[in-house]
Amino acid sequence: MNIQQWPVTQRPRERLLQHGTAALNDAELLAIFLRTGIAGRNAVELGRDLLVRFGSLNRLFAASRDELCACPGMGSATYAQLQAVMEMVRRALAETCRVQDALSSPGAVRDWLRLSLGSREHETFCVLFLDNQNRLIASEDMFRGTLTEARVYPREVLKQALSYNAAAVILAHNHPSGVAEPSMADRQLTRQLAEALALVDIRVLDHFIVTSHGIASLAEAGWL
Repeated sequence: MNIQQWPVTQRPRERLLQHGTAALNDAELLAIFLRTGIAGRNAVELGRDLLVRFGSLNRLFAASRDELCACPGMGSATYAQLQAVMEMVRRALAETCRVQDALSSPGAVRDWLRLSLGSREHETFCVLFLDNQNRLIASEDMFRGTLTEARVYPREVLKQALSYNAAAVILAHNHPSGVAEPSMADRQLTRQLAEALALVDIRVLDHFIVTSHGIASLAEAGWL
């Protein structure tokens, strides 16, 4: 049945306007984004089909152009819209990190890292460079590895931190395996970087291990 034939109180857009976004499930939120369905499938059913096909919103947002366009009713325009939405969210979170102390707004940092790194298929080592009030100056993907590792060179991190006149850094890398558990190598690398940066009075505030489903903090685990 076409959504316009539903009772007004059951239509996703009207429910969102009356009750807020939390009242809608994932398929209903996707329906509002998609706006229309296809022959035989309304927008909510189409959203549900996408979730079944990809398994989650995270995997849907991480889908390649070819993967999304292979779905009925999807095309390059929808892919472009999804990417634009994701980038706007990333930029909004980055703005929060630039104006707020990273330690007082850890949720924004975590959300930004998950959106930036969580769905990548190759391990990437990222550094967030912070000023003396722990506000974000810049972030850089410094090293990219194979499916299971990224080789990190402390000298390059130190050089880049000095170029930004950073007072502190937050380290992060993803685990494509989906396991947000720091390895012994992760702990050793964190210690090496902390010791190298301490020589020039730059603090390592945390090292996050990121996956599409979670994020682990070495500082919270007492390893920093």
